[in-house]
Amino acid sequence: MVSTDALHDLDRPCWAVAGPQGPFLTSSPPAAGQRVLAAVGPIREESLGAASFGRHHGVRRAVMSGAMAGGIASADLVAAMARAGYLGSFGAAGLTAARIEDALTQLDRAGAPYAVNLIHSPHEPALERTIVDACLRHGVRTVEASAFLDLTEEVVRYRATGLRRASDGGVTTDHRVIAKVSRAEVAEVFLRPAPEPVLRRLVARGAITVDQADLARHVPMADDLTAEADSGGHTDRRPLPVLLPAMLALAEQVARESGTTPARVGAAGGIGTPAAMAAAFAAGAAYVVTGSVNQSCVEADQCAATKELLAAAGVADTVMAPSADMFELGVDVQVLGRGTMFPARARRLFELYRSRDSLADLTAAERTELEERILRRPVEAVWDDTRRFFAERDPSQVARAETDEKRRMALVFRWYLGLSSTWSSRGEPDRVLDYQIWCGPAMGAFNAWVAGTHLAAPAHRRVAEVTDALLHGAAIEARATVLRLAGLRLPPSASTYRPVPPTTDDRIPALAIRENR
Repeated sequence: MVSTDALHDLDRPCWAVAGPQGPFLTSSPPAAGQRVLAAVGPIREESLGAASFGRHHGVRRAVMSGAMAGGIASADLVAAMARAGYLGSFGAAGLTAARIEDALTQLDRAGAPYAVNLIHSPHEPALERTIVDACLRHGVRTVEASAFLDLTEEVVRYRATGLRRASDGGVTTDHRVIAKVSRAEVAEVFLRPAPEPVLRRLVARGAITVDQADLARHVPMADDLTAEADSGGHTDRRPLPVLLPAMLALAEQVARESGTTPARVGAAGGIGTPAAMAAAFAAGAAYVVTGSVNQSCVEADQCAATKELLAAAGVADTVMAPSADMFELGVDVQVLGRGTMFPARARRLFELYRSRDSLADLTAAERTELEERILRRPVEAVWDDTRRFFAERDPSQVARAETDEKRRMALVFRWYLGLSSTWSSRGEPDRVLDYQIWCGPAMGAFNAWVAGTHLAAPAHRRVAEVTDALLHGAAIEARATVLRLAGLRLPPSASTYRPVPPTTDDRIPALAIRENR
């Protein structure tokens, strides 16, 4: 069996040399007369991906943690990523204005780069406005725009208000946009300048100046484009080896047409192991985004019971279920299926919504099922709670529901869909079977990778250490790939890095190298 010490020692070259008993790897220069089969130089974790990503966002490494809605990607998690040299995106989607304000105040005090998630809310535009208003008040430099079907006034407002003329006559921006997309038609609108009708409307209502609108006509909407493959939450479940090359080609095509530099294209979805991370970089990703694996970490705002469910998940333990924010459109999200009845109950709500025009049209049996098995409250009580909620958050929703029975039914059903994720994060003990846990297959792959190590237990999963371990393993995988492409037959185990405990109580300063046989 080939010793892997030399392959895992990233600071030194690695030679594959022919020997009497077969090939062996060495970090020492081969002796005269020895036949070198392949070689790979030293590699630094910081060299993976595009160096421009780090320069642009003020971080050291081309890895970011994506937003998980409802504050699951908490301010603590984002701050921990920043301290370790990574960009983190705060999960602002679905939070009240007060909670967003508190989190951004905390992140301001940390004084490190961070992003804030801006999620498309087609039925509640006030939510997008709330997040953008908060970002503008706090001088947030980067938003991660996700789940967009098209550009909205709010994401254009954020981008345009950060534009200004540079001393050399060009355009510079204080507001960066990372667009997370899985469809070419959505990617293209972010790769091009903001549409003229949107700019005109924003100028007309005084949201941006005439000068900002003029600058926005010459600047792409996004600085970075994240190709989102099979991920937790909102996802089209695209295979990354298909999606990423298509997005890279599209970015290059748009750049040729506009005479600009192609946008950076990153990869998200399925990044749960070093091999997956290395494969994304090898396929041309300028940066990678982790998601599902982060929410089982200590800093994630999930309860202990949910983190245990996540840590026990396998690759095949995820399913699709109706989403809360795009329920009426029939949009699904990917969630954990093991240990919860939420997917089946959410699907039943959508079936009732699709087949009935109002709550009054439900049969007696359907109403009993709804109130006793799913809502576990009378419909009228749920509507009263819903009405009070939206009266503070977005009164227009109440006004619409008062005259539209179908809309009222949707809001009542969304009460369950929305609270189910809150029950999960808070750890409501009598609602365990209703937990909605956004999760992709990467969670199961990560669990398999760390099985038998200290990271198998959620209590030991600190987000910076998890990310360090993934990136360190990806660097080893990258070196192994070079040797394999040169014809060396390395078994998969040769490049498998196994995380080891930190050397101190704080985050590990430099990951140890451990031989794997």
